[in-house]
Amino acid sequence: MILAEHIARHGETHAALNALVQPRHAAAVVEAERLESRLRAGEQVGPLAGVPVSVKECFAVTGLVTSLGIPTRRRAIDVADAPIVSCLRAAGAIIVGKGNVPQAMYLHETDNPVWGRTSHPSDATRGPGGSSGGDAALVAAGVVPLAVGTDLAGSIRQPAHACGISGFLPRSTVIGDGGAFDTVPHLTVVRPRMGFLAREVDDLTRVFAVVAAGSSFKPLTRAADARKGGRPGGGLRVAWWDDAGPLEPSPAVRRAVHEAVSRLKQAGVETVRLDGSLATEAAWLHLALLSADGGADIRRLFAATCPIPPVARLLRLAGLPMWLRPLIAGLSQAVGGGIEAEALRATGPRHGAALESLHHRRAEFATRFAAVAAPYDALLCPVSALPALPHGTAARLVLGAAPCLLANLLDLPAGTVPITRVGPDEELGRARSRDRVAQAAAAADRGSCGLPVGVQVVGVPDVAAAGDPLGAERIVLDVMRLVERGQDQRRNGGVD
Repeated sequence: MILAEHIARHGETHAALNALVQPRHAAAVVEAERLESRLRAGEQVGPLAGVPVSVKECFAVTGLVTSLGIPTRRRAIDVADAPIVSCLRAAGAIIVGKGNVPQAMYLHETDNPVWGRTSHPSDATRGPGGSSGGDAALVAAGVVPLAVGTDLAGSIRQPAHACGISGFLPRSTVIGDGGAFDTVPHLTVVRPRMGFLAREVDDLTRVFAVVAAGSSFKPLTRAADARKGGRPGGGLRVAWWDDAGPLEPSPAVRRAVHEAVSRLKQAGVETVRLDGSLATEAAWLHLALLSADGGADIRRLFAATCPIPPVARLLRLAGLPMWLRPLIAGLSQAVGGGIEAEALRATGPRHGAALESLHHRRAEFATRFAAVAAPYDALLCPVSALPALPHGTAARLVLGAAPCLLANLLDLPAGTVPITRVGPDEELGRARSRDRVAQAAAAADRGSCGLPVGVQVVGVPDVAAAGDPLGAERIVLDVMRLVERGQDQRRNGGVD
């Protein structure tokens, strides 16, 4: 029984991982037995029959708790399933429990005072990322084959990259947020989205078909095999860049992009290198939108409770008034905080006309980006500037995930595929710097040998074919599969 294997694997790994923080195994066993009875009776049970699935702690599961890692929410018992949970149950999946999250889902490190800290599956000194870090760790450790998370600022893709698995984020217009707890109701033009984590792209395709597209959903690869001499990527054009925004990428991150481009070329894809400066501009613009309420929505979640220190630090920075930011930024730059100074100038509370101006900037950027991306079917770039982060560094290295923010800003489909691991000669490749963030990044690189590194595939605006509302998602999954297939061919000796 698949569920029995899951329970055994959870028992073997939980002490080290602390990822499935709200298991519901007794109920899951009963549900699996009912499912088997229906199968024996010849009933239809759904395309995900018997598959153990974990869901991020922000999704309601009847009888469990949505605490968000905040002590005052320990008793916030879920009285009904979130829509995505109901959908997965209807497809035959067995919900085995909830994965851990960062406090208030406000960091790329999965730690909170309610459930404790989650560790990386292969390095206990590092975390699995966040904010879907608990679920990413579960998939990477083989505890579950499939997990559901959310993503507002890389929260599916960054942990997938950190843990060496695949992740997929459809557009919000396709599947929405799945009924996740809304921690940021002030946001309007950008919103959190639901997505999926799995070890292989085909598994992501299957669950996406169940949730969004029905049984008629088919990946493009089968049809693409007939293109240009049978090469599966023939006819596709993919643009790429290897820079990671404000923070220089680790050597292994840059190498991973080049390896992925090579795999696409081997598959017959036409690849074109672009300047990544538009993605950097998108990252700053997205962070400005996220910080426009000065952190007020997140503060309200805590009521009388104090946030943990890294969350408190980010909230203090978010709340700095606009008039004070140039002064603090100047002081920060003077003592080696150039990247932090740039962040202070780009973000902060905005209301009324200032917020409206920010919305106009986003609309103008979207128009410019659409023109640049128009000749291509998809984009390929880093997921993060860094591999998995050491515990306690996420607040200082929040800009590591800047490459993810373009897709969030413009509601583009995006996914991650594992490519390689950090080599022993790639721990010391950064230029020397006085900047505190750059120094923290260099420290994070040290000791990273063997950690997984992925790449990101991003859809482009208006790529859907006529009559195919899921065209953008299909192409992203197809390019992800071509990259993944190239890895399999290398393992089997099929690519030089």
